[in-house]
This record gives sequence, C-alpha cells and structure tokens, in this order.
Amino acid sequence: MNLNENKMKKPLVVALLAIFCCALWGSAFPCVKIGYRLFAISGDDTASQILFAGLRFTLAGVLVILMGTIAEKKMLRVTKKTLPMVIKVSLLQTVIQYFFFYIGLAHTTGVKGSILVSTNTFLAILVSSLIFRMEKLNLEKIIGCALGFMGVVIINLTGNVDMSFNFTGDGFILLSALSYSFSTVLIKHYSKEADPIMISGYQFLIGGIFMAVCGFIFGGRLGEVSLPGLVMLLYLSFISAAAYSVWSMLLKFNPVSKVSIYGFTNPLIGVILSAVILKEGSAFSWKSLVALFLVCIGIFIVNRAPKKDR
Repeated sequence: MNLNENKMKKPLVVALLAIFCCALWGSAFPCVKIGYRLFAISGDDTASQILFAGLRFTLAGVLVILMGTIAEKKMLRVTKKTLPMVIKVSLLQTVIQYFFFYIGLAHTTGVKGSILVSTNTFLAILVSSLIFRMEKLNLEKIIGCALGFMGVVIINLTGNVDMSFNFTGDGFILLSALSYSFSTVLIKHYSKEADPIMISGYQFLIGGIFMAVCGFIFGGRLGEVSLPGLVMLLYLSFISAAAYSVWSMLLKFNPVSKVSIYGFTNPLIGVILSAVILKEGSAFSWKSLVALFLVCIGIFIVNRAPKKDR
C-alpha cells in the first residue's frame, strides 16, 4: 500500500474530498442558468441549450482524458472491446441524461431542480435491484427511497395543496435522473473490465460532440460570446471532469458506502447556492426545507454501511 492510498483512506480526507465533489455538482444548477444568461440563450431555445451542453461535455471529456493520462502516465485509449461500452454509457449518461436535464432546468427553478435530480440515488437502487438484479432491496433502502420520493411530492405541492407538475421542466429532470440511474449501473458493470476514468472521458467526448453537432444543425447558436461566458463554460466543464475523477479515486480506495454517504450534501448545496446566487427565495419556504430534509435523510439511510460493517 503506497502513501497516496493511505491518505485516500483517511476519514477526514474522504469527507473533505467527497464534500468537494458534491459542492461542484451542487453548483452546476445555478451556474447552468447563469450560463444561459451569459450566452443569451432563452428558455425556449432548445437547440441552443443542446449546443451549450455539447460544448461543455466535449471540453469535459478532453479534461478527463488529460487528467487520466497524467495520473496513469500513459495515454488513455479506447479499444475495439471497450468502444461499445463507451457508446452505451455516452448515450445514457451524457446524451439522454443531459438532453432532458438542460431543457428541464430551463423550465423549472434551480431549487426544485436540485431536489428532483437527487432522486437518481433512489432510482439507481431500484434499477440495480429490480431490473438488473445486482443487489437486493432491504428495509433500509425501501425506507430511504420512500422518504426521498416524499420529498419530491412535497416540493411539487402548491399553496392550495394542489399538485403543480410541469412536465417539460420537472418531468424532464426526473427523466434525466432515470437515465443517469441506468448509466450508473452500466458503469458499475463495465468497470470490472475497463478503466472507469477512460470510459467517462471518452463518453463525455463522444456524447458532447454529438450533442453540439445536433444542436448546431437544428439552429442552435450562442447569442453572445464573452469572456465571462467562456469562463462559466470552462467551469461547468471542470465540474464534470474534476468531480468525477476525484469521486472515482475515492471509490478506488474506499468502500462505496463510505464515500456515497456524503451524497446527501449534493441537494443541500444545490438549494443553498440557487437561493444565494439566483435569488430564489423559495429555498427557504417550508416546502423546500421539508423536502430537502427528507431527501437528505433518505440518501443517508440508503447509503449508510450495513450493520456488520459499521
């Protein structure tokens, strides 16, 4: 065991790096909306939203491949065996997931979006256990899933206790989470045969180029190109590249439950940053606070280690 592995197993290091990843992911919600403003992309301009997403993930793919190459001290390459894996993951994790995510986020608030997208934790468990039979559902997982979905219901309650659900906004965010859950199961399966960093880098690159080309063909354009806009695009690419690389490194040296337990900070950070940066006061309404509490507790219960490992 080398020194780096010893460091990566220390509880304090795991906590700090895991929360760092969740802070990056949480900041994506308000930053995407700010990116729309900086590039003059309107909420109903789907083609430009897809173009913007494609540019982000193309650059993210380049960054992941570059960081992985530096870390491994050799060029990360796709082989004939791994290319089908990369394409399948790219279709689910980048193309489909972010097609729905970018359009959905343009039609809902950052606060609601950050809570709704957190359902990917529960959906991944259901997909893994009920469809792929990779794990078993236990009482703790069922309780965690129930609490999480209760949070989703509460965040959609209006003042007159009626359901307010915008399919193009809220519905697309949920479809994005579902696509992510399938990609998570595929990555878990493929990582037994291939380097997950390599898969991530090239799936970002392939998916990003595909989305950018499609967005451009269908009339997508960046209305304004400025230095602040380019900096925001670079930061959003850095979020995907850095967070995934650090998270994968933590998972390499630690049990999944020890790392993923910190995922409960993701929706928390997303809601707080949306409230502070986007001035969305709804972050501090009773609905948002109760929904956020239920989602966070649900994620905590689902991801905590089994009793025999505590």
